[in-house]
Amino acid sequence: MAMFSEVYYLVRSKADGRYLAALANPKTNGYLLLFREHFDALSYLNTHAAEVANRFAVESVPGSQVGGLLKRWGFNGVGIVSEPLLPKIEFLQHT
Repeated sequence: MAMFSEVYYLVRSKADGRYLAALANPKTNGYLLLFREHFDALSYLNTHAAEVANRFAVESVPGSQVGGLLKRWGFNGVGIVSEPLLPKIEFLQHT
């Protein structure tokens, strides 16, 4: 599976360490947002949250560790952001 061999970029709060996620329902932890490039994560932040962008950091994670993050944080799956400005996101359910 290609996902395991790739490196992804995540946006994380400097204040509490939480990851940026898409929430379909406020009672769930939603979908962890993954970016394929560091600059895509920065573009997303600067476009959609410019006033608070300095409160977040971008970090990289190997695809092989994504499953562990999903389990540890209780995410339903991932949202792979292919276009940060619009945004265009492909959601994948974790099984």
